[in-house]
Amino acid sequence: MDAIIVEALTKRYGDTLAVDAIDFTVPEGTTIGLLGGNGAGKTTTISMLLGLLLPSAGRIRVLGHDMATDRFAALARMNFSSPYIALPHRLSVAENLRVYGHLYNVRHTGRRIAELADQLDLHGLLDRPAGELSAGQKTRVALAKSLINRPDVLLLDEPTASLDPDTGDMVRTWLERYRAESGCTILLASHNMAEVERLCGHVLMMKKGRIVDRGSPADLLARYGRDTLEAVFLDITRGTGEAA
Repeated sequence: MDAIIVEALTKRYGDTLAVDAIDFTVPEGTTIGLLGGNGAGKTTTISMLLGLLLPSAGRIRVLGHDMATDRFAALARMNFSSPYIALPHRLSVAENLRVYGHLYNVRHTGRRIAELADQLDLHGLLDRPAGELSAGQKTRVALAKSLINRPDVLLLDEPTASLDPDTGDMVRTWLERYRAESGCTILLASHNMAEVERLCGHVLMMKKGRIVDRGSPADLLARYGRDTLEAVFLDITRGTGEAA
């Protein structure tokens, strides 16, 4: 069964076509990468999946719910992480997580926060104001916020940005384990190609609002005759290579 179904999804801003009639599905329990250069349409696509932007045309279904007519039923089982969206600066990390726990009607919120603090090494940060955290610390807190309700669908925008290699590896390992144990479906937007190769079974390549190629990392490497996904990414974004 597909957790996410996108059909002819389109978003226009005046004369600008930010997302151009894209189609894709994400099977339950899988991790799919959404890749593209800056301005390719990734963030706009994620915003429409979350119901933050209304599509100009097309259809989105998440967990069997039409996001145009029944999005709140789906949103209760979804969550999102981006290090580029700031939490209220004056609230402590624990207070921020508690607010989101209540918004998602999480039972035993304090216990859930303690679990996430153990898993993401947040105990030393819980009493600190969110505005005083380093970039890497904010990234870990954003990930904890996205997991507070144990989502069935998780949308991740650069989940390991600003993390040092050791902490980034820990987060990737934790995401792999969470997906395996929970059956969560993950849509990952990332510029870290090694991360995508490790986590994603399938990749969607976007350029100028369109999906211009798709397939497993291994398929894309073979198709473009490249050794790394980063080389494939550069071929596509620069228009310097063609699929064999």
